[in-house]
Amino acid sequence: MANLRLPVQERNLTPAEVEALDARRRRGQLGLVIGFQAAIITTLLTLWVGQDLTYSPGLQRPMFYWACITGLLSLGGFAYGLANRRGSTEFISY
Repeated sequence: MANLRLPVQERNLTPAEVEALDARRRRGQLGLVIGFQAAIITTLLTLWVGQDLTYSPGLQRPMFYWACITGLLSLGGFAYGLANRRGSTEFISY
């Protein structure tokens, strides 16, 4: 009997296609982990951003730039992870 929890397009996959699907979902989980960790670092960097924007002369605002970079990395990691993890019905833990 077919597993009715699986989407219709995943019920008749070959073993190689199942491996590729699992690899894609593992990469998606990795993207989510990287996105979450970058979000934590971004949150910590925001503690210094206000002081950096207030007291840094000219365009020398390294904490602001690092916070923007890690924020973009976080959003990119979340987007990549969600796109590749789609269709997963299980909790993946490493």
